[in-house]
Amino acid sequence: MSNLPEMTSSPRERLILPFMAPFYHGFAQPVGWAVFRVTIGGMLMVEGWPKIIAPMAQIGFVENVLGWPAGWFFSPLLAIMQFVGGFMIAVGFLTRPIALANALMLATTLWFHIANPYGDAFLTGEGVAFLKENLQYLTADGQQHLLGDGGAAFLHQVQSKAEFNSTFWAAGAAIIAAFGGGRLSIDRWLGKEF
Repeated sequence: MSNLPEMTSSPRERLILPFMAPFYHGFAQPVGWAVFRVTIGGMLMVEGWPKIIAPMAQIGFVENVLGWPAGWFFSPLLAIMQFVGGFMIAVGFLTRPIALANALMLATTLWFHIANPYGDAFLTGEGVAFLKENLQYLTADGQQHLLGDGGAAFLHQVQSKAEFNSTFWAAGAAIIAAFGGGRLSIDRWLGKEF
């Protein structure tokens, strides 16, 4: 077992219920941190799996939308970072550098969503006119939400969720990069970490 310092400290004298210190330090903090790490890493794996299946599928996005050269390099790199990196974060192996790399990738995703908003309308004027003449293609809720403003409120909601999710995942990966794998990690079991 390693003598690495714990992630946080809450000395007994600062606790309102000092008898809870062994529970916090022995169970709540290490288990809570492991659950957080597994959640972030697991969701990266879920997002990365389609990219692992088709590692070159992001070439067009990388080159034509982001404007970066070498999509042939960045597309499979993104797949590996998300899927393999997510697994490494989840199990706590080489946690800090892998989490930092993913935090930078997720911060790029946040930048992309802010710099490239979805737009003002989900439907064109022609699309709204068609659907008004063919109401059978929409439910009552769909008619209410899409026909009045062409889906602008819907796109605003999608944009907000994209920014929120990117912020959450980037911040989560950055926090893991700062604190490392924690007590319940392969890094701790090995006794060495970045």
